[in-house]
Amino acid sequence: MPGMVLSGNEETALRLGAALILGGLFGLNRELHGKAAGLRTHALVCLGAAVATIIVLRSPDAPMAADQNAIGRVVQGILTGVGFLGAGVILRDPAGHVTGITTAATIWMCAVLGIVCGLGYWVILGISVVLTMLVLLLGRPLECVAEKLFHRHGSGPPDHSV
Repeated sequence: MPGMVLSGNEETALRLGAALILGGLFGLNRELHGKAAGLRTHALVCLGAAVATIIVLRSPDAPMAADQNAIGRVVQGILTGVGFLGAGVILRDPAGHVTGITTAATIWMCAVLGIVCGLGYWVILGISVVLTMLVLLLGRPLECVAEKLFHRHGSGPPDHSV
């Protein structure tokens, strides 16, 4: 809100709350599709990324500091670590079908959104959330339409898991 000034603690609560809610929202989508990594996993990944980002922004002497090198190192660490977490949900069955790629991507996106919340980049956050929701809500129906148009069947690309 223009002209509204938040205290350091209020700003921190807003950033962490936004991360928790957004992670939970995307996790709920995965949960409703019966995926192992659901609401709690996504909410915690997003919140954890926000906490780690805020910690590097905080200074004992000032409400927020901006050491770009420290922020870059934290972002790299978060995205690398979450990549391993996401890899844990990707499975290949004996027939060669791969599942869990969309969930892994959603976990990774939640980490990115957590970082964005932690940094307080609200415009980027809003645009990213809308685009991510569009992909999650409309992606599979669009894939089905494309399969019909191009006469492809269920043996399409391996990331067709919803």
